[in-house]
Amino acid sequence: MNYQDAFRSAVDKVRQEGRYRVFADLKRHRGQFPRATWTQDDGSQGDVIVWCSNDYLGQGQNPVVLDAMHKAIEEAGAGSGGTRNISGTTHYHVELEAELADLHRKEAALLFTSGYVSNEASLSTLYKVLPGLIIFSDALNHNSMISGIRAGRGERHVFRHNDLAHLEELLAAADPAAPKLIAFESVYSMDGDIADIAGTIALAKQYGALTYIDEVHAVGMYGPRGAGVAERDGVMAQIDIIEGTLGKAFGVMGGYIAADAIIVDAIRSYADGFIFTTSIPPALAAGAVASIRYLKEHNEVRIAHQERAAALKARMAKAGLPVMPSVSHIVPVEVGDPVHCKMISDILLSDYGIYVQPINYPTVPRGTERLRFTPSPAHTDDMMEDLVRALEKLWTRCNIKRVGGYAA
Repeated sequence: MNYQDAFRSAVDKVRQEGRYRVFADLKRHRGQFPRATWTQDDGSQGDVIVWCSNDYLGQGQNPVVLDAMHKAIEEAGAGSGGTRNISGTTHYHVELEAELADLHRKEAALLFTSGYVSNEASLSTLYKVLPGLIIFSDALNHNSMISGIRAGRGERHVFRHNDLAHLEELLAAADPAAPKLIAFESVYSMDGDIADIAGTIALAKQYGALTYIDEVHAVGMYGPRGAGVAERDGVMAQIDIIEGTLGKAFGVMGGYIAADAIIVDAIRSYADGFIFTTSIPPALAAGAVASIRYLKEHNEVRIAHQERAAALKARMAKAGLPVMPSVSHIVPVEVGDPVHCKMISDILLSDYGIYVQPINYPTVPRGTERLRFTPSPAHTDDMMEDLVRALEKLWTRCNIKRVGGYAA
């Protein structure tokens, strides 16, 4: 077998479908978010405005966070030194888990190396801890949740996205004596819609199921202290397991779960994705603690964030751009074709100094390719005006469908 040809064929297939991904070489500037420098293949550079960062609040540039990280490096050095079981549990990790438990008003929290790992490890481990477990998963759950559920090799059922009637049908048909868990997200990051958390909790109670919510795209940004949509809606105490990330609104890196102490202890004791991996560096843990504490006390950042998202949606809608319905901070604009989506993204970057990545299959279904904008409190009115004007020109130039039809 010619192995090189096999790999080349696999990459060529992605290219032919128009969804081959090219990474932009960016360097952010401390204190100047969302500005960055883009380095091209030929070595030339240009300044750009980043419109697709998941550092939603710019906390990765917050001096409070940076100072805490510098201090931790001076105190403890670079790496953690091992897995959590072998010298990798430092005071910084312990302090962070306590801070996360307090954020979500839970007894305990468990830190992972990323949000992906926290989902995959926790969900797969629940099948070990609860023999015969049946997991009911929302159809649009993140790949990390799907991967964890599949890895558990137990019974699973997928309910239509945010369709509680369908979820109830599946729950009612399941063995009443079997342990059950409903896995869903609060904010779905590609469409920007939000789950009916209270309704899901009600069904879980009715059918004796645990609830597992992914608040990755909500922690830091919703609720009076930034604990997520469940906190905002006043139902956080009724969720059994809350999963989140430190790599988005908190601006650092890592993932976690928060739950009753016995649940956390069981997952800690059985999860391969926790047991067999090196823990995050102390500096990251210290930065996360500083970020969480800051956002607990600064609700004005969340208010500004929501205002900026609403302002961008309004400007785009006024320009006739096909903004997809979104009740969150996510601003998706539908293109509907992978080639056009990448082309617009490329032109925005090269001609207008605007960086937004194309979102193509398999992240979203074919035919719903889109540009996904994530305005932050640091995106100004002038930046929005420049963005909308550029999009208007490109929608006409490329003859992409607007609200009400195509360009003349």
